[in-house]
Amino acid sequence: MSQKQNTDEQDKTIEDFRRREEEALMQLLSEEKYHIPYINLATVAIDNEALRYIEEAEARKADVAPFQIIGKKLLIAAHAPSRSEVAVILDNIKHHGLEPVLHIASRASLERVWERYIELSNAEASAVGSIEISGDVIIELSNDIKTILDVKTKIETAGKDSIHFTSHVLQTVLAGAIKLDASDIHIEPSEVTVSVRYRLDGVLQEVIILPIKFFHLLASRIKLISGVKITNTQIAQDGRYSIFINGEEISVRVSLIPGAYGESVVMRLLNPKSIRVGMEELGIPNNLFKLIDTEIRKPNGMILLTGPTGSGKTTTLYSFLQRIYSKEVKIITIEDPIEYHLAGITQTQADNESGYTFASGLRSALRQDPEVIMVGEIRDHETAEIAIEAALTGHIVFSTLHTNNAAGVIPRFIDLGVNPKILVSALSLSIAQRLVRKVCQKCVTFRPAEKIEVEEINMILDQALANSKNLESYEVKKSDNYEMAVIHGCEACNFTGYKGRIGIFEAIYNDESIQKIIPNNPSEHEIELVADKQGILNMKEDGIVKVIKKVTTLDEVKSVVSLSD
Repeated sequence: MSQKQNTDEQDKTIEDFRRREEEALMQLLSEEKYHIPYINLATVAIDNEALRYIEEAEARKADVAPFQIIGKKLLIAAHAPSRSEVAVILDNIKHHGLEPVLHIASRASLERVWERYIELSNAEASAVGSIEISGDVIIELSNDIKTILDVKTKIETAGKDSIHFTSHVLQTVLAGAIKLDASDIHIEPSEVTVSVRYRLDGVLQEVIILPIKFFHLLASRIKLISGVKITNTQIAQDGRYSIFINGEEISVRVSLIPGAYGESVVMRLLNPKSIRVGMEELGIPNNLFKLIDTEIRKPNGMILLTGPTGSGKTTTLYSFLQRIYSKEVKIITIEDPIEYHLAGITQTQADNESGYTFASGLRSALRQDPEVIMVGEIRDHETAEIAIEAALTGHIVFSTLHTNNAAGVIPRFIDLGVNPKILVSALSLSIAQRLVRKVCQKCVTFRPAEKIEVEEINMILDQALANSKNLESYEVKKSDNYEMAVIHGCEACNFTGYKGRIGIFEAIYNDESIQKIIPNNPSEHEIELVADKQGILNMKEDGIVKVIKKVTTLDEVKSVVSLSD
């Protein structure tokens, strides 16, 4: 290594030390002098919209940085909160009708926010004819939207030669998505057209196809409001913006990736009402519900959720947190990203680039004296080890893991290098889930089950009965005659026959029989054989129960679990 490289390495080490020292000092001042929360802005998402409330020159002069808007609250970081300039800024914010919430932060943190002013000014300089997403406009547009067809009609009847047509398209698409409870909006260009689709109840449905000439204008509008670089088209970019509807914030996460005919754009709508789902509404069977309710209230242990992306794990975890939350309980989450803001809960965002990983976030969270910790995902040995240590030292740990079923949790942890003997004491409950669409109650009809359907249903019920599972406790019984839901489609369900989704679940409780086999590094099959004696339905059995109860259809259950395994 050359002398110059040596010097550079030493300088970098000294700089890293100074940065850590300053962060430690800010934490100390937070607790001992100012008594306001400390924040490391390298670990949180910065809202460009927040920057608009304090001008850059003013922010730099007062050593402050606005970094997020949550409802009517503007979150502001300050290096020296007692300065008179800070008090003036806080008064100005109140005159805007917002409530300033002050944090203390290092100057390095503030610099990270100040850099965003450059992006904001560049975006505004190129924003001739750009749009603001107004909640009032969205409400007005959505008043007479009942179906996807209404969204299409509203767009088609607007004047395509109007200079405001692109703005109208985006506002109408957003209004329709919010009104129809779409989770995502997909905008995908091809050679001569651009397709706009909604994901409704987990399934993509086409809204409208427009000429390709509108795509670049539409993409530029979306880039502008989501705070990403407009001129970059050959790299993947992520941004976000917010819409306020009747005082509630709907966050929109934007993802852009380059494609053959232009960037593919996906906007994910994070609507707070979608997580206001109580545990009772998730579709958890009664006996499993009681078990989960008991386990999440214990003083320590680890509860893991598993399932593919989009299977509702985050909603389920949030419902657990909301069920046990009280002013006497300290709850901290480490997420990537923070999808929804939960009142009264400390939420932090992992950021691998800055070194704030799930593992380091979990280690830091333990120093905050919490009772409950939620880790977005356990994907490496270090995070797994720290999570287990937390569960063994008086904390409840919630997290997710990528496995196909509940039985895969134990082998996966052992694959990550966890000592099986320690896992025995830490793990409380492994839960797997999938989402199926519910039949629309406005247009559903019923028919007798066909012979092959009866055979499929009874094959699953026989397996449950063979393991002494009490079907009567689930209010079903084996029969030769079942009524099956028939989907039709109406205005209420966008003519799909389905409205809303519900979970199908399975769980393995870490009882004595499971604890005995964990040290032997058991296979999934061995774990399933033992767990089947616990009396808890597996996912295919839970799915069949919901088919018999006419909550969903056999085709829906088959789309997420294999009945023949």
